[in-house]
Amino acid sequence: MAKQFVCRTGDIPANGMKECEADGGLKLVVANSGADYFAFQAICPHQEVPLCEGLYDGAVVTCHMHLWQWDVRSGAPIGLAEAPLERYDLSVEGDSIYVESKSAIDVGTLFAGASEATLAQLAALARRETYPPGAVVYRVGDPADDFFVLDSGHVEFQIGRDERTSPAGFMLRKGEVFGWAALLEGHPRRIANARALEESALLRINGTEALRVLEADPQSGFLVMRRLSALIARYLAEPGAK
Repeated sequence: MAKQFVCRTGDIPANGMKECEADGGLKLVVANSGADYFAFQAICPHQEVPLCEGLYDGAVVTCHMHLWQWDVRSGAPIGLAEAPLERYDLSVEGDSIYVESKSAIDVGTLFAGASEATLAQLAALARRETYPPGAVVYRVGDPADDFFVLDSGHVEFQIGRDERTSPAGFMLRKGEVFGWAALLEGHPRRIANARALEESALLRINGTEALRVLEADPQSGFLVMRRLSALIARYLAEPGAK
């Protein structure tokens, strides 16, 4: 786990919040509540709205666009909010605030609960790639050899071909997996288009090699594949597919 400098304690207003950027380029909001500091994702999980433009009373963060709210200490949704905030662990040394950044593989729910040895092997397979805004990650019909884990940024999915494409309606958070076909038998081609809406960092992992790792650890493999089946069922129930 890497520690990255974020800001000085004096940069954050008392019982206020401010968007900051860590040394590694991670954008996040740092909030003060009395003697404590908390950090969470910079963009509202509902729509592309900077949370630093919202309201904050020292305990509750409110997005000004649609009034979604969260507990600053836990990131738990309150009232209308339908999704939690991604939180980051902070440490304060003197007047310096640091963020403890986790691997996207550790953050995501798909691999949660897998053994540390298996997580380490999956992380070793991952190749980090950065895509500028508008860059295509893959198109319908491309070989589905690899799957991806979102580390930062925003990836849009479209279904259909040529001019007959439409947004699939997915908004991913850090640690979420897409390009699932690489983990499935009998699905050698992509069934959707994926492109970066903003600069995005992705972890690319070969599906065949990942399956070998999971097969070597049956308990972790069963857990991951059961979650994958639930994930696919969830998204197939919505308009579009990845």
